[in-house]
Amino acid sequence: MQQIDINSDEFQAELEKTWDFVKKVNKQFGFVQHPQEDVNEGVAMGLARNRLMYGKRYCPCFMVIGETPQERKKADNRICPCKPALEKEIPQDGRCHCGIFCTPEFAKAEEQNSKIEEVVHQHSRGLTKEEAEVLVKKEQLDGDELEALLEARELKMVDFFLIDVRELMEYKMGHIVGTDDLVPTSQFYAQIERHNDKKEQNIILYCHTGSRSFQVQHAMKALGFKYVGNLTYGIISFAGEIQRG
Repeated sequence: MQQIDINSDEFQAELEKTWDFVKKVNKQFGFVQHPQEDVNEGVAMGLARNRLMYGKRYCPCFMVIGETPQERKKADNRICPCKPALEKEIPQDGRCHCGIFCTPEFAKAEEQNSKIEEVVHQHSRGLTKEEAEVLVKKEQLDGDELEALLEARELKMVDFFLIDVRELMEYKMGHIVGTDDLVPTSQFYAQIERHNDKKEQNIILYCHTGSRSFQVQHAMKALGFKYVGNLTYGIISFAGEIQRG
């Protein structure tokens, strides 16, 4: 296997050509680069490496199959920008598998999500109204994110309905302050009907470890509830205020 020295003049020259290639693809298809520079740098270096090793910019996120050019062609290895990315991944997901090519909409949302992550996990400040409205639509939330949303709800910046799906005994042992209702998983289908008027509203579920609420989340979506979030690791991951009784 050919060894590539990333500090060599040869590699650095190829890397410069790769960045020109990336800019050309962006211009041709209206793409932008990922807002996280380390994503772009890693992919670009992988493309440059494959160009030096194989003579083509094979996708660095997949194994290159084939010992000879003929074998590699027959194996239909991905060559950047690859057909799956152009025809499926970017139109559907907003980004290619490697992440270097994105739609402007995806890149903007990703940049905004990164800012929200910094706010909720570093507790540098409270959420803005816009950030709260984005975060409340997230399907899987951690404890810090739910705590930030509860604070934003207190400030009237966002609205959502918080449901505990554990059993009554567990609820009395301790539940999140701000919980709006208890809908035990064992009685889910009988009790969820009283919330049928909330199918267009933001709803967040939680249980002990996140497994029951995850199941309920999918059951509610099947019933037509549009915006249902889940506290991924349950109440045990929540560091905010807990109330007994």
